[in-house]
Amino acid sequence: MGVNRHGAAGRGAGQRRLLREKDTHTQQRAPTRQRMAPTWGSGIAILGTGVPILGVTGEASMADTGVFERLAPFVQDFIYEHDWESLRAIQVAAADAILNTEDNVLLTSSTASGKTEAAFFPILTQLWEDPPATVGCVYVGPLKALINDQFYRLTDLCEEGGIPVWHWHGDVSASHKARLMKHPSGILQITPESLEAMLLHRHAAIPKLFGDLRFVVIDEVHSLLRGDRGAQTLCLIERLSRLAQVRPRRIGLSATIGDPEATARILGAGSGRDTVVPRVREQGQTWRISMEHFYSHGPQAAKRATGEELARAGGTTGGSLHVDALVEHVEEEPSGLPERAGEGTAALATATPDDAALEADASDTAPEEADPGLAYVFEHTRGHTCLVFSNSREECEEVTSTLRAYCERRGEPNRFLIHHGNLSSSLRETAEELMRDPESELTTCTTATLELGIDIGRLERAFQMDAPFTVSAFLQRMGRTGRRGQPPEIWFVMREDPPEPRALLPETILWKLLQGIALVQLYLEERWVEPPREDRRHYSLLYHQTMATLASSGELTPAALAARVLSLSPFANVSQDDYRTLLRHLIDTEQIERTETGGLIVGLVGERVTNDFRFYGVFVESEEYTVRADSQELGTVVQPPPPGEKLAIAGSVWIVEEVDHRKRLVYVTEVKGRVPAYFGECPGDINTRILERMRQVLAEQRDYPYLRDNARARLAAARHEAAAAGITEGARRSGGGQSQMSLVNLGGDTWALFPWLGTYAFLALERVIKLRMPTSLGIKGVDVSRPYYIQFRMAVSAEEFLDALSEALAAEIDPLSLLYPKELPIFDKYDEFLPPELVRKGFAEGVLDVAGARARVLG
Repeated sequence: MGVNRHGAAGRGAGQRRLLREKDTHTQQRAPTRQRMAPTWGSGIAILGTGVPILGVTGEASMADTGVFERLAPFVQDFIYEHDWESLRAIQVAAADAILNTEDNVLLTSSTASGKTEAAFFPILTQLWEDPPATVGCVYVGPLKALINDQFYRLTDLCEEGGIPVWHWHGDVSASHKARLMKHPSGILQITPESLEAMLLHRHAAIPKLFGDLRFVVIDEVHSLLRGDRGAQTLCLIERLSRLAQVRPRRIGLSATIGDPEATARILGAGSGRDTVVPRVREQGQTWRISMEHFYSHGPQAAKRATGEELARAGGTTGGSLHVDALVEHVEEEPSGLPERAGEGTAALATATPDDAALEADASDTAPEEADPGLAYVFEHTRGHTCLVFSNSREECEEVTSTLRAYCERRGEPNRFLIHHGNLSSSLRETAEELMRDPESELTTCTTATLELGIDIGRLERAFQMDAPFTVSAFLQRMGRTGRRGQPPEIWFVMREDPPEPRALLPETILWKLLQGIALVQLYLEERWVEPPREDRRHYSLLYHQTMATLASSGELTPAALAARVLSLSPFANVSQDDYRTLLRHLIDTEQIERTETGGLIVGLVGERVTNDFRFYGVFVESEEYTVRADSQELGTVVQPPPPGEKLAIAGSVWIVEEVDHRKRLVYVTEVKGRVPAYFGECPGDINTRILERMRQVLAEQRDYPYLRDNARARLAAARHEAAAAGITEGARRSGGGQSQMSLVNLGGDTWALFPWLGTYAFLALERVIKLRMPTSLGIKGVDVSRPYYIQFRMAVSAEEFLDALSEALAAEIDPLSLLYPKELPIFDKYDEFLPPELVRKGFAEGVLDVAGARARVLG
């Protein structure tokens, strides 16, 4: 049994103890300190683009717009009871679009700007004015916890209007579901996985449940655009609409959208409706940002930059450039708004308190032998309610256990919780409930699971361990803080191993620090956020939807099955030939069977897949692979590299000989060499724009006022080193042209190539160098740190190498030729059930960005 707002059960021992000791803990916490209140400067930034639909900015007078009068009486009462003096711009624009058009609507605005209310005020008004005969609105949320949270919010709002609110997922009681089945009405809140289960097992009831469906609201749209899960959500909406014979309007909600037009195309695909994106001007907002750098060990680990070091690095120990505390970034509405994001440049307001301001904020002291970066987190979280974000579950576990150990060594009560996708729901819900207590002053270490808008109370600050992979993640994580009148606040804590005494140039560059600066600057300067990818090949999802369609519908002819599946919008780029290849393979492997009449049904092997509850989802569970060398078991990894790549485990470096995906085994042979950044280590696509901005960070001489002493001094040193080596300058070709890449000699025949490309274009370039370059170049000893640099030895000059690389990429390249002979790149959940040729094609054409690599080399 899980936890809700009114009770707690099923908790893990550590977090159960925290809940029992909550009152005692709050009595034992550090005395309240008088906080420093430095005077922050002021600055102007641009937020939002285009012209507001109803000509409103920031907050709009309800009397002036007339929107308030258009809302249902119970919605008006809700607004009055909450003492709202005005509607926000996004709420006015949303009401206009929903009440006065028949289009889909994509609502994008900053975190905590009232998007949920913006969508539901007009939706509830329409459901109240014209009650549907079935469920009238489906709300699709990415997390059960988010649905539970919205359930309570919506119930309070809808009670007076007589509009039922239902929720449906694995933790909902059977009696609640039975009541909905008997009296379908109102609003249904559901996850994509539960909607898949409903379509599979309650196929015949869909018309009764949704025959008068008017709206589908998709929350946190940006999170569903990653990978197959968002495409599955679109498939589900289309399948439900066909079964119920309805054409509901789609309403998408998100705070971080990089390309609203592209997202609108994806949101509206297959709906038969246009999609509008209201553009609004928002009120100014203040951000508080800090970024510091630590070496994990060695003599420089905890060393503060001295005045002499700063002067040598080109910094200053005082005056307007010295920023040794948080910087406030003030977003204010300018008098004239540019037509496109990027035409205005954000300014930062810098604070100039002395060192005492930051030291006064330190509310605890870490043990002397503590990891410097984690000590920094430990010392600045006590007495505050915080989140500590990590980029992986493994790092999250390490950070949490270390911080808890520091509490134990200091003789303090544990004040650190943990929350990530591999934990049981009871542990996650316990952490959420404890964080909601306004007196708790606890810190939760987490991954992307708390990026989304789950209500966990007032959060004062977020810490980010190292740089996230996307601008979107940076904005989401910072946006979790600063609600209820306080500015969002994020502290970046960069932790890197110090370079070895004889380390070569690429290993001495502080890549994490550069990446963090690039993420922040791209948004401050250009309002740039990663656009959605529209070119993926969803072959894994194609298998899933084929099996789901057969499992729910029963026998279908091959033509009827193809018509149903290939007409789903995510499969617009799947050819009939590819689908025939898939069906033949599924018949050969007994996933599906032919009947005597020539129809297709789910086969015996397929039934074992579709009858498993895990079939409802398309996201990959973290199944570990055992790594073996001969008969020796070395350990486990979650995502193994393909054959031919290197893997670091058990203190040595190994080359992968074979990967058995069915038995979850990786066979390796030990080799010499340094620990590589092996394939699969980077969980996410780092966009090329980020790498290009990293290059600019190294090349320019400007200061970033949010950097603290260590980060500022080490950046200056890295710039000096980069300038001396020429790694930000384009390499010269033999014909006199200049490449956009940097090629640096590290001594003798050893070279480093800095392509400044994103993950997938970098990977394509790496494969070209490994598999398509002439053997006469003598390229060997290739070591890669994706997506930063490629280090290798060669027997020719830089000009000859660049000429050969240009020639290779100028030629027509079949992306399939960039795969290793035995490589079967299993990435998505159902890839293992696909014919090998589709797995390879999906990787070659949907992952490897040959065009991006070609543009960089030939540009």
